[in-house]
Amino acid sequence: MKPLLPLAGLVATIALGGCATPPGPVEVTRFVAVDQTSRLGQGTIFIETMEGTDGDSLELAPYKAAVAAELTALGYVESDRASAGQIAQVGVGKYFREAGDRRGPVSVGVGGGTGGYRSGVGVGLGINLGGDKDRLGTELSVRITDAASGTSLWEGRADFSPPENSPLARGTANAQTVASALFREFPGNNGETIEVKVSE
Repeated sequence: MKPLLPLAGLVATIALGGCATPPGPVEVTRFVAVDQTSRLGQGTIFIETMEGTDGDSLELAPYKAAVAAELTALGYVESDRASAGQIAQVGVGKYFREAGDRRGPVSVGVGGGTGGYRSGVGVGLGINLGGDKDRLGTELSVRITDAASGTSLWEGRADFSPPENSPLARGTANAQTVASALFREFPGNNGETIEVKVSE
């Protein structure tokens, strides 16, 4: 399956909250099949674990639930795989960045990412937020495909690395934060990277 390729490299900022000292933005990049946008946000969809990700991991469960909630709010109807018109594949990667250092991986039993981000199209894998606190990062990847053909309709990645002691660094709060940012103003512009500000 060929990844969707960007038409532009625009950067925008969208606010989700107005905290005076935010935990850092969520960096979101999305790729859209421009001739298929009318199909997005409607019909039946099945949510599954992305290939290469541990499907039994408890760590992945809140992210799949958060993605399901966002897709339902957009207009999709969640269904079983046999009757779904579209498939949403979900993958999560975790990493740890010490203060002043570049990020490094942590083992949490999940991983994976969409082909569009691993194929050298110029999208960075993280942002240097600086600061004097260690940060625990999450990279949520979602690919929406046509169930019959497997053709990619939409791909997105949300990268968030708040301070390790932030309430948004783990669990359900983390999952909801990255999923909300990823689907903000869905489907977004093809190849665009935005920074979504969040508050605790």
